[in-house]
Amino acid sequence: MLLLISPINTEEALEAIEGGADIIDVKNPKEGSLGANFPWVIKSIRELTPKDMLISATLGDVPYKPGTVSLAAAGAVVSGADYIKVGLYGTRNYSEALEVMENVVKTVKGFSDDILVVASGYADAHRVGAINPMQIPRVAVNSGADLAMVDTAVKDGKTLFDFMDEDAISKFTTEAHDYGLKCALAGSVKEEQLEILYDLGCDVVGIRGAACTGGDRNKGSIHRSAVSRLKAKMSNF
Repeated sequence: MLLLISPINTEEALEAIEGGADIIDVKNPKEGSLGANFPWVIKSIRELTPKDMLISATLGDVPYKPGTVSLAAAGAVVSGADYIKVGLYGTRNYSEALEVMENVVKTVKGFSDDILVVASGYADAHRVGAINPMQIPRVAVNSGADLAMVDTAVKDGKTLFDFMDEDAISKFTTEAHDYGLKCALAGSVKEEQLEILYDLGCDVVGIRGAACTGGDRNKGSIHRSAVSRLKAKMSNF
């Protein structure tokens, strides 16, 4: 299981790198769960990150506007991202989500087949009117994406496990794997939940809060000691 850490700037990125993160995921919490950061921030973080370490960039909690999202995907690619994550926030059903993802995949793969595309749903989709997260693996495979992901849309202290029990998470990961996809899980994940996610088949775990000082994704900042602790715990699985 790979550890994805989500910095908001170069200072936090350096902390994540020094702490031993596997993937550096550039995001902007001020704009939401999968809030998009600026192109120059992605570029700056790519430039200071070792070439053998992958960079992920979130496109945002996106609306049902395939053209707009596709253009954002192109911006993330030229800024240096190796993973492009799409938060399917404004898509209400399978057909809308598929349309967005098909166009993102077409855009990204037009640059390089090596760049990975992540379709992300939300465990608490019912709170924001988004697509049912259990449909995300099918959206991902039918659009040509590489990973299926689930996160939480509302960051109010509740975790992935408050909205999906272990059976639901297992079903999500198993379906993704059956489709030949990798599976990413996030949503205010706590250190003590890492082993459970590993056992349930998670390939990539996404973390910000648990890697921040005070465990606060908004008021705290990523610190290498917290990242190192998470990585050390995962090395025992």
